[in-house]
Amino acid sequence: MIEISKFIVGFLVLLGSLFSLVAAIGVVRLPDTYTRNHAASKSSTLGVLSILLGLFMYYLLIDHHVSARILLGIVFVFLTSPVAGHLIMRAAYNMGVPLWAKSVRDDLKTARKAKKEENK
Repeated sequence: MIEISKFIVGFLVLLGSLFSLVAAIGVVRLPDTYTRNHAASKSSTLGVLSILLGLFMYYLLIDHHVSARILLGIVFVFLTSPVAGHLIMRAAYNMGVPLWAKSVRDDLKTARKAKKEENK
């Protein structure tokens, strides 16, 4: 049972590391603020959550100890990271940071235009 537990923990930590690597590559390689922020918020959230889940499983299955701090960390990251990423992108849009030149559409601009016409 211990060997299977170690495999599960190792897999979760390795998966989290790969998600974090993808997030780092995305931040460096993607063309504009919005896609970079998307890579940073989504992939790194999955990476951190996977690593924390692996750590929680390690304590639970191998040390036979339930860590409430790790569970609180998982919940905190799960709730705050996507919200923070969304708010940062919304603030960048409101500040006028341009989209990538090859962007296909701007749904927020379309929605704002429709709302203005509706209010007239």
